[in-house]
Amino acid sequence: MRSVTYSMNVSLDGYIVGPDGGFDWTAPDPDVFRFWIDEIREVGVHLLGRRLYETMLYWETADQESSLDDSELEWAALWNPLPKVVFSTTLSEVQGNARLASGGLAEEIQRLRAEPGEGDIAIGGATLAAEAAGSGLIDEYRAMVYPVLVGGGIPFFPRSERRVDLELVETRTFNSGVVYLRHRVAR
Repeated sequence: MRSVTYSMNVSLDGYIVGPDGGFDWTAPDPDVFRFWIDEIREVGVHLLGRRLYETMLYWETADQESSLDDSELEWAALWNPLPKVVFSTTLSEVQGNARLASGGLAEEIQRLRAEPGEGDIAIGGATLAAEAAGSGLIDEYRAMVYPVLVGGGIPFFPRSERRVDLELVETRTFNSGVVYLRHRVAR
């Protein structure tokens, strides 16, 4: 069965964006960007909330810019053909290799797990991930922790009263001080 993973950049105090909605502190160094390129190769389909989808729209046409370096072109070449499912109550259409979700998150994940296919089912966006976590649908949490305290904003982890035990699977420290943490939900 395909695993459901939640991966995002996060501040040391646990936020994916700061109080002002900014995430400029996540600008990756080349090693971190290379890591994300390798990670996206393991994804079979990406589920996104509206805000993350709109942020990632940049990559739909980025490969047409002459200012991109080789690694950015490689990312665009992997990201653009990747199937994406967007969860939104306000969008009426999406671009590229994306489609709007036709049902609820749990139903969509169940359908994707039942389909033949390779690669993880990745979730991006804290609101969408919180819904998946609340339903016990996330198999792995993957946090790229940046050495910054932003003091508030949108939290990486859902705020719930439910305890979730995790098993450490992998860690990696980058020269920039960024630390990758991969945990599997203990079942």
